[in-house]
Amino acid sequence: MTADRDSGEHRRDTHPHVAFDRLIPSDIREIEPIVEEVTRECRELALSARQCALNVPVALTEALSNAILRGNRGMREKHVRVRAVVSDSALVLEVADEGAGFDLDACTIDPTRPGSLEREDGRGLFLMRALMDRVERYDADARNVVRLTLHRS
Repeated sequence: MTADRDSGEHRRDTHPHVAFDRLIPSDIREIEPIVEEVTRECRELALSARQCALNVPVALTEALSNAILRGNRGMREKHVRVRAVVSDSALVLEVADEGAGFDLDACTIDPTRPGSLEREDGRGLFLMRALMDRVERYDADARNVVRLTLHRS
């Protein structure tokens, strides 16, 4: 939100803007500080308490760990880009790695279904889809990008 100098009232930004943009090495120790920083930004953007305390941190943690461990295979010389774009209607988080990409639908499993209870893969994607309003995967600039969209309540 930005202040209106003439009236002293607050109004929401009408155009999407980048609220956060970081490039980090593929190191799982980078996850927690990034999630904390994005969560602070969420509070400043007046997202709901649930969105700030649950939806964003869990989904972003899963996306970052997938990018670091699966996309970049833990290779520290590779990087992950984390970006947050905010508009009146949504928070959009983008996590981009240097991996080959994957089929989002094929890799997402329902861990509650018989036969999937013992599997360790696909749970992060399941959580992201449960906590965010939209989850997409696409290729851009030789990077694999996962886009998480959460509508503002």
